[in-house]
Amino acid sequence: MPLPTVIIPGYFARATDYRDLETALNERGIPTVTVPLRQRDWLPTLGGRSVVPIIRQIDTTVKKMLSRYQVGSVNLVCHSAGGWIARIYLGEKPYNIHGDVTSEEGVWGAHSHVSTLLTLGTPHISQELWTKRNLDFVGQNYPGAFYPNVRYVCVAGKAVYGERKLGSWLAYNSYKLTCGQGNCWGDGITPIAAAHLEGATNLTLAGVMHSPKSPGIWYGSPEPQQAWVSYLLD
Repeated sequence: MPLPTVIIPGYFARATDYRDLETALNERGIPTVTVPLRQRDWLPTLGGRSVVPIIRQIDTTVKKMLSRYQVGSVNLVCHSAGGWIARIYLGEKPYNIHGDVTSEEGVWGAHSHVSTLLTLGTPHISQELWTKRNLDFVGQNYPGAFYPNVRYVCVAGKAVYGERKLGSWLAYNSYKLTCGQGNCWGDGITPIAAAHLEGATNLTLAGVMHSPKSPGIWYGSPEPQQAWVSYLLD
């Protein structure tokens, strides 16, 4: 049986937004649950503050799956911000840059319990003032596919070219705030350049949009799943 999988939602998303993806993975024989986040659980993180409240819920969910299936590791499927939050969770260095938690209270160093870290449209870099501090911590301490015992798979969408014109203005601004350049390809929110990591297995999927609420298909739709689900099966 494949290792159990934990889905980590994107920023301000709810677990219910990933119900279809969770069901699809379970139907493929991959035991899967989503970290049971609600929108209000994200409120303490607003304004670039600490994501420790989210990491604690991730840790609780991972430990439940390890115990339930009596395994030593799980796979993580992380959407959007869930990917860089997971990289903090994997890391060994105390995430106390916000002064809200001591080393003894923290939940990190989980890389030994994670087999595959699979990110979907995750912005692994950012120029945004409200996320840059967190992402700089990740990039400086755990650059690229940092842990050799973890398989990193980073999936980007190529659906919208950012331009300063009607229909692609949102993409342009989002890309520029993320990677510093607006005129590039991405999933409408995350540019390809930010969604990939050095040393990872990097995939780019044509026509794939950022979120379950995006028009058209997103990373968790049946067809795009075919491109990355095999990394959870072996």
